[in-house]
Amino acid sequence: MKNLWNADEAAKFSGALGECVYGSRLLGAESSLVLHGGGNTSVKASETDIHGDPVDVLYVKGSGWDLATIEPQGFAPLRLDAVKRLAELPSLSDTEMVNQLRLNLLDASAPNPSVEAILHASLPFIAVQHTHADAALALTNTNDGEQRVRELWGTSAVIVPYVMPGFDLAKACAVEFDRQANGDTVAMVLMNHGVFTFGQTTEQAYNKMIEVITEAEDYLIQRAGVDIKRSAIAAKPLSAGGSALDQATLRNELSRTAGRSMLLVRTPNERANSFAARSDLREIASRGPATPDHIIRTKQFPLIGRDIQEFVSNYHSYFERNQSRFPGVQELDPAPRVVLDPDLGLLTAGTKVRECEIASDIYLHTIDVIEASEGLGGFVALPETDLFEVEYWELEQAKLAKSGGSPALAGEVALVTGSASGIGRACADAFVRQGAAVIGIDLNTSGDPANPSLLELSADVTDRESLTAAVQAGVERFGGIDIVVAAAGIFGSSNEIAEIVETDWETTLSVNLNGVSNLLHATHPFLTLAPAGGRVLIIGSKNVPAPGKGAAAYSASKAAVTQLGRVAALEWAEDGIVVNMIHPDGVFDTGLWSQELVEQRAANYGITADEYKRRNLLGKEITSNDIGELVAAMSGDLFRQITGAQIPIDGGSDRVI
Repeated sequence: MKNLWNADEAAKFSGALGECVYGSRLLGAESSLVLHGGGNTSVKASETDIHGDPVDVLYVKGSGWDLATIEPQGFAPLRLDAVKRLAELPSLSDTEMVNQLRLNLLDASAPNPSVEAILHASLPFIAVQHTHADAALALTNTNDGEQRVRELWGTSAVIVPYVMPGFDLAKACAVEFDRQANGDTVAMVLMNHGVFTFGQTTEQAYNKMIEVITEAEDYLIQRAGVDIKRSAIAAKPLSAGGSALDQATLRNELSRTAGRSMLLVRTPNERANSFAARSDLREIASRGPATPDHIIRTKQFPLIGRDIQEFVSNYHSYFERNQSRFPGVQELDPAPRVVLDPDLGLLTAGTKVRECEIASDIYLHTIDVIEASEGLGGFVALPETDLFEVEYWELEQAKLAKSGGSPALAGEVALVTGSASGIGRACADAFVRQGAAVIGIDLNTSGDPANPSLLELSADVTDRESLTAAVQAGVERFGGIDIVVAAAGIFGSSNEIAEIVETDWETTLSVNLNGVSNLLHATHPFLTLAPAGGRVLIIGSKNVPAPGKGAAAYSASKAAVTQLGRVAALEWAEDGIVVNMIHPDGVFDTGLWSQELVEQRAANYGITADEYKRRNLLGKEITSNDIGELVAAMSGDLFRQITGAQIPIDGGSDRVI
């Protein structure tokens, strides 16, 4: 493992806490050391309190912060002596431990300290770092794990048998450190959990971490023939087999099991696909996670294949076998969070794309650990009693609860055509705000992957083959389609009927009518599998009930697509799919309107451009954002009992009314 410490970069961070921030970010940037909020670091310093008196302070990583991006305010400042004294207590409940730690904060606005704060306080070093390094877990998660650790590091490592994180772990580490530590001690290895290193500075602690993990990586190459540095997460992408429809079918059943709509994201990864195709997959992947910290993201084990009912039955049995030790605990939903299928590869479930990505990252590293441990004689996870204790640990459940309530459309997938601009873009943005994952389809896309919840694909709605390929790519990314918005459209040239150019007429109908027909054809199989029922919204026009001169092609195409939507509402009701139409008018922030055109039209009426934009009964300007918000609202629960409706959004048109 490469040592990334840079003296010039470190110098930009002032003081002991600043150096700790820098060192923490280096650890967090290496996914084979820590993942998504895992690991913790600390530094001890002398500060001055409000009275001007000196006070020894422990700055320890705060709960909810990620080492890769942590800031100084992400460390909780604790009275060191008071926290060290807590380790002298014979016992301390989790709730009281959290309370005592908060009582000893020097800043009431600071985050909750890491549950391992007492452990950090007890170690006799200025700087302490803790990781869940893949290479170390590969050593410890074997039948002879302790022997492997001793063989590699001898007496320079303190070994602590697995203990549940929190107060009991702090006590166990204190006992074992006093018993085993010597002048050569460079690390403390927690079986099935991770590694601690320490020093008088963060730089020393970091250097030792890199040294011991490098030694573990080299050991795995020599003894197991496994180069764990060639991690699964970095393996080249490779499309899995299996069909998008298979994936959507599995997502439907998984969502029903969870009791809410869930995304089911596919991870196209070479090594993940190879792992999912192993003949012994069911046996090795069902032993448990690499470290119990991961269980709240991945559950005890993945679903192997597609028999969700078998998984649910096994999960119920697992809960019943272990719940007696935790009176009053309620069973979590039994749906899997990780799926390994020989055809579909690695899939992960969650109500947010980020949740799926976290579970995927964790399992890719779990693959590394399992395969490396297998090379040492066999991967071994903790007993299910220990895993259950972490999965139902009140502090971990509280951490998940703090992630906030779910938006209205969390776990659902919306597909929007014409998503690159105008009304289509506004619809896509509104869906993202409501928590949905969005498949955006347009001729030209921004190609900006900054938002993982928005997948932009290039396709021509008039080309059924191109459109179908884009739809299937979207399903492979998010797992299915719940909502379809047909927003792609053109106005075409303005000609009176006697002067219509045949190609203009055909182009307008091809996009505005045939494009929607192609879209409905491509998405219907997936809409039938939407866990909460499919929804279709077609963007029509005020020209449907109130056409104007010189817009025959546009008006006819929008009237025809409205009729298409009405027929779809009739035909698809038995599939649980609702189909509604929205008729906007005067949406001037779209590509159909330029400022010059608005001013020209306004001059014809002898009014200003601003007055022209509000030329409706309510005197309100209608924007793309207004359309997007209405579309998102009509995709929610309030409209589940409405189909075949035509809703105007035009500020009130006397011609329509």
